[in-house]
Amino acid sequence: MASSSLGILCTLMVVSLVFMINAPPLEAVKEFKVGDDLGWSVPSGPNNSSAIYNQWAVRNRFRIGDSLVFEYKNDSVLLVDKWGYYHCDASKPIIAFNNGNSTVKLDRSGFFYFISGAPDHCKKGQRMIVDVMSPHRPSPSPAVPPEPFPATSPTPAQSAGVLVSVAHSSLALALVATAATLLV
Repeated sequence: MASSSLGILCTLMVVSLVFMINAPPLEAVKEFKVGDDLGWSVPSGPNNSSAIYNQWAVRNRFRIGDSLVFEYKNDSVLLVDKWGYYHCDASKPIIAFNNGNSTVKLDRSGFFYFISGAPDHCKKGQRMIVDVMSPHRPSPSPAVPPEPFPATSPTPAQSAGVLVSVAHSSLALALVATAATLLV
């Protein structure tokens, strides 16, 4: 009886260990207030820059699942295509908001184009491009191959390409130690 319980416990531990090692790391989603304290409004005063929102977007790192919160008064937010963004064309929005407090979930990687729907606000700089990172961007291959090592240097060993998170490894070690304690 004791040996079958021990066998079940060991099997469960091995299965748990396999799942933990292969599980992707969890990343928290974030909510970003567009423009920080400025909110979503026509740029004016000392910050009168037509690029203020794009500068804000570049300072942040957006991932799939994050959200943008637009806070505004007597205005609107339009999600448009690239052409609509560059021409400040509010006639065919993908999505339109006008409630003063709008949240847009970033549900894919790539570019999102936002403009104000109020007349002339887009032309005065109230527009923004947000670039949402893809989960895994392939690294570009070098244009020129690297110089070979001198003949006297040893060749570096090839990597097995296995990446294990420290947190998963620590948890796995704790499980193995617990199992060893139970076996003794």
